[in-house]
Amino acid sequence: MPTRRKSFATPVYAEVGKKRVFVLARNWPGWCRAGKDEEAALTTLADYAPRYAAVTTEAGIDLPARAADHLEVVERLPGDATTEFGAPGAVASGDEDPLSPAEARRQAALLEAAWTVFDRIVAGAPATLAKGPRGGGRDRDPIVDHVVGAEAAYARKIGIAQKAPAGNDADAVAALRSAILEAVRTRTFGSPPRSERWPARYAIRRIAWHVLDHAWEIEDKS
Repeated sequence: MPTRRKSFATPVYAEVGKKRVFVLARNWPGWCRAGKDEEAALTTLADYAPRYAAVTTEAGIDLPARAADHLEVVERLPGDATTEFGAPGAVASGDEDPLSPAEARRQAALLEAAWTVFDRIVAGAPATLAKGPRGGGRDRDPIVDHVVGAEAAYARKIGIAQKAPAGNDADAVAALRSAILEAVRTRTFGSPPRSERWPARYAIRRIAWHVLDHAWEIEDKS
Protein backbone atom coordinates (compact mmCIF):
# COMPACT_ATOMS: atom_id res chain seq x y z
CA MET A 1 0.00 0.00 0.00
CA PRO A 2 1.55 3.36 -1.00
CA THR A 3 2.62 5.69 1.78
CA ARG A 4 0.27 8.62 2.16
CA ARG A 5 2.07 11.92 2.04
CA LYS A 6 1.59 14.12 5.08
CA SER A 7 -0.72 16.98 4.17
CA PHE A 8 1.53 19.55 5.81
CA ALA A 9 4.75 18.37 4.11
CA THR A 10 6.82 21.06 2.41
CA PRO A 11 8.36 19.71 -0.80
CA VAL A 12 12.01 20.57 -1.24
CA TYR A 13 14.78 19.87 -3.73
CA ALA A 14 18.19 18.70 -2.55
CA GLU A 15 21.13 19.69 -4.73
CA VAL A 16 23.91 17.35 -3.71
CA GLY A 17 27.55 18.22 -4.29
CA LYS A 18 30.70 16.57 -2.97
CA LYS A 19 31.31 19.11 -0.21
CA ARG A 20 28.05 21.02 -0.04
CA VAL A 21 24.31 20.34 -0.27
CA PHE A 22 21.66 22.95 -0.98
CA VAL A 23 18.08 22.34 0.10
CA LEU A 24 15.45 24.64 -1.34
CA ALA A 25 11.69 24.82 -0.97
CA ARG A 26 10.02 24.08 -4.27
CA ASN A 27 7.10 26.48 -3.84
CA TRP A 28 8.79 29.20 -1.78
CA PRO A 29 11.42 31.01 -3.88
CA GLY A 30 14.29 32.25 -1.78
CA TRP A 31 13.83 29.81 1.09
CA CYS A 32 17.07 27.94 0.49
CA ARG A 33 20.02 27.01 2.69
CA ALA A 34 23.16 24.92 2.40
CA GLY A 35 24.99 22.50 4.65
CA LYS A 36 27.87 20.06 4.58
CA ASP A 37 25.36 17.27 3.96
CA GLU A 38 21.64 16.87 3.38
CA GLU A 39 20.72 16.56 7.03
CA ALA A 40 22.63 19.71 7.96
CA ALA A 41 21.06 21.62 5.08
CA LEU A 42 17.54 20.51 6.07
CA THR A 43 18.16 21.57 9.66
CA THR A 44 19.39 24.99 8.59
CA LEU A 45 16.48 25.45 6.20
CA ALA A 46 14.06 24.74 9.04
CA ASP A 47 15.92 27.15 11.30
CA TYR A 48 15.54 29.90 8.74
CA ALA A 49 11.75 29.57 8.49
CA PRO A 50 11.13 32.56 10.81
CA ARG A 51 13.47 34.73 8.76
CA TYR A 52 11.83 33.66 5.53
CA ALA A 53 8.41 34.37 7.08
CA ALA A 54 9.32 38.07 6.98
CA VAL A 55 9.27 37.76 3.18
CA THR A 56 5.95 35.95 3.00
CA THR A 57 4.40 38.43 5.42
CA GLU A 58 5.64 41.30 3.24
CA ALA A 59 4.06 39.57 0.24
CA GLY A 60 0.76 39.08 2.08
CA ILE A 61 1.09 35.30 1.81
CA ASP A 62 0.88 33.05 4.85
CA LEU A 63 3.74 30.63 5.38
CA PRO A 64 2.07 27.63 7.06
CA ALA A 65 2.91 27.43 10.75
CA ARG A 66 4.19 23.87 10.32
CA ALA A 67 6.03 24.49 7.04
CA ALA A 68 9.38 23.59 8.59
CA ASP A 69 8.12 20.60 10.56
CA HIS A 70 8.28 18.11 7.71
CA LEU A 71 10.56 18.96 4.81
CA GLU A 72 10.07 16.29 2.17
CA VAL A 73 12.81 15.83 -0.41
CA VAL A 74 10.92 15.25 -3.65
CA GLU A 75 13.90 15.41 -5.99
CA ARG A 76 17.65 15.06 -5.57
CA LEU A 77 19.78 16.91 -8.09
CA PRO A 78 23.44 16.21 -8.83
CA GLY A 79 25.59 19.19 -7.91
CA ASP A 80 28.37 20.59 -10.05
CA ALA A 81 31.06 23.25 -9.89
CA THR A 82 28.43 25.93 -9.26
CA THR A 83 27.18 23.99 -6.24
CA GLU A 84 30.69 23.68 -4.83
CA PHE A 85 31.35 27.37 -5.50
CA GLY A 86 28.35 28.26 -3.33
CA ALA A 87 25.25 28.72 -5.49
CA PRO A 88 22.28 26.45 -6.24
CA GLY A 89 22.88 25.84 -9.93
CA ALA A 90 20.92 22.68 -10.77
CA VAL A 91 17.61 22.78 -12.61
CA ALA A 92 14.97 20.42 -11.24
CA SER A 93 12.44 18.61 -13.40
CA GLY A 94 9.72 20.58 -11.59
CA ASP A 95 11.31 23.82 -12.77
CA GLU A 96 10.03 23.01 -16.24
CA ASP A 97 6.40 23.06 -15.06
CA PRO A 98 4.55 26.02 -16.58
CA LEU A 99 3.37 28.80 -14.31
CA SER A 100 -0.37 29.34 -14.07
CA PRO A 101 -1.50 32.99 -14.01
CA ALA A 102 -2.24 32.72 -10.27
CA GLU A 103 1.12 31.09 -9.47
CA ALA A 104 2.95 33.69 -11.57
CA ARG A 105 1.37 36.46 -9.52
CA ARG A 106 2.21 34.63 -6.30
CA GLN A 107 5.85 34.12 -7.24
CA ALA A 108 6.15 37.73 -8.39
CA ALA A 109 4.80 38.86 -5.01
CA LEU A 110 7.36 36.75 -3.15
CA LEU A 111 10.22 37.98 -5.34
CA GLU A 112 9.17 41.60 -4.90
CA ALA A 113 8.93 41.03 -1.13
CA ALA A 114 12.46 39.58 -1.10
CA TRP A 115 13.71 42.81 -2.65
CA THR A 116 11.77 44.87 -0.11
CA VAL A 117 13.29 42.91 2.76
CA PHE A 118 16.76 43.25 1.23
CA ASP A 119 16.37 47.03 0.84
CA ARG A 120 15.10 47.36 4.40
CA ILE A 121 18.06 45.44 5.81
CA VAL A 122 20.50 47.48 3.70
CA ALA A 123 18.95 50.74 4.88
CA GLY A 124 19.44 49.75 8.50
CA ALA A 125 22.98 48.38 8.14
CA PRO A 126 26.26 50.21 8.73
CA ALA A 127 28.52 50.84 5.74
CA THR A 128 31.28 48.74 7.30
CA LEU A 129 30.35 45.18 8.17
CA ALA A 130 32.01 42.69 10.48
CA LYS A 131 34.67 40.67 8.70
CA GLY A 132 35.46 36.99 8.81
CA PRO A 133 38.19 35.47 11.00
CA ARG A 134 40.79 36.30 8.34
CA GLY A 135 39.42 39.74 7.56
CA GLY A 136 37.52 38.61 4.47
CA GLY A 137 34.10 39.64 3.25
CA ARG A 138 32.53 42.62 1.53
CA ASP A 139 31.10 45.71 3.15
CA ARG A 140 27.49 46.81 2.65
CA ASP A 141 27.72 48.84 -0.56
CA PRO A 142 29.91 46.35 -2.47
CA ILE A 143 27.39 43.63 -1.56
CA VAL A 144 24.56 45.76 -2.94
CA ASP A 145 26.52 46.34 -6.17
CA HIS A 146 27.16 42.60 -6.41
CA VAL A 147 23.50 41.69 -5.91
CA VAL A 148 22.28 44.20 -8.50
CA GLY A 149 24.93 43.12 -10.99
CA ALA A 150 23.93 39.49 -10.57
CA GLU A 151 20.26 40.39 -11.09
CA ALA A 152 21.10 41.94 -14.44
CA ALA A 153 22.99 38.78 -15.43
CA TYR A 154 20.16 36.54 -14.24
CA ALA A 155 17.60 38.68 -16.05
CA ARG A 156 19.37 38.06 -19.34
CA LYS A 157 18.65 34.36 -18.83
CA ILE A 158 14.93 35.12 -19.28
CA GLY A 159 15.43 37.54 -22.17
CA ILE A 160 15.73 40.86 -20.32
CA ALA A 161 18.80 42.68 -21.59
CA GLN A 162 19.54 45.67 -19.41
CA LYS A 163 22.87 47.11 -18.39
CA ALA A 164 23.72 46.34 -14.79
CA PRO A 165 23.02 49.51 -12.79
CA ALA A 166 25.08 50.78 -9.90
CA GLY A 167 23.66 49.70 -6.59
CA ASN A 168 23.03 53.30 -5.55
CA ASP A 169 21.16 54.20 -8.76
CA ALA A 170 17.68 53.72 -7.32
CA ASP A 171 15.82 54.53 -10.54
CA ALA A 172 17.86 52.12 -12.66
CA VAL A 173 17.60 49.35 -10.06
CA ALA A 174 13.83 49.86 -9.87
CA ALA A 175 13.57 49.70 -13.67
CA LEU A 176 15.47 46.41 -13.79
CA ARG A 177 13.40 44.86 -11.04
CA SER A 178 10.19 46.13 -12.64
CA ALA A 179 11.12 44.46 -15.92
CA ILE A 180 11.77 41.17 -14.15
CA LEU A 181 8.49 41.34 -12.23
CA GLU A 182 6.55 42.18 -15.38
CA ALA A 183 8.03 39.15 -17.13
CA VAL A 184 7.06 36.93 -14.19
CA ARG A 185 3.53 38.31 -13.79
CA THR A 186 2.77 38.07 -17.50
CA ARG A 187 4.73 34.82 -17.98
CA THR A 188 6.62 36.45 -20.85
CA PHE A 189 10.08 34.97 -20.88
CA GLY A 190 12.48 35.47 -23.75
CA SER A 191 15.74 33.75 -24.55
CA PRO A 192 19.24 35.21 -24.31
CA PRO A 193 20.97 35.59 -27.69
CA ARG A 194 24.02 33.42 -27.00
CA SER A 195 23.11 31.04 -24.19
CA GLU A 196 20.35 28.72 -23.05
CA ARG A 197 17.29 30.23 -21.38
CA TRP A 198 16.65 29.41 -17.76
CA PRO A 199 13.27 27.86 -16.93
CA ALA A 200 11.06 30.50 -15.32
CA ARG A 201 10.70 28.75 -11.97
CA TYR A 202 14.44 28.23 -11.69
CA ALA A 203 15.19 31.85 -12.63
CA ILE A 204 12.77 33.15 -9.99
CA ARG A 205 14.14 31.00 -7.19
CA ARG A 206 17.77 31.70 -8.18
CA ILE A 207 17.17 35.46 -8.09
CA ALA A 208 15.25 35.27 -4.80
CA TRP A 209 17.89 33.02 -3.21
CA HIS A 210 20.70 35.40 -4.11
CA VAL A 211 18.84 38.44 -2.79
CA LEU A 212 17.99 36.81 0.54
CA ASP A 213 21.34 35.07 0.97
CA HIS A 214 23.04 38.46 0.92
CA ALA A 215 20.28 40.19 2.89
CA TRP A 216 20.83 37.73 5.72
CA GLU A 217 24.60 38.08 5.36
CA ILE A 218 24.34 41.84 5.82
CA GLU A 219 21.97 41.38 8.74
CA ASP A 220 24.29 38.91 10.46
CA LYS A 221 27.36 41.10 9.99
CA SER A 222 25.77 44.39 11.04
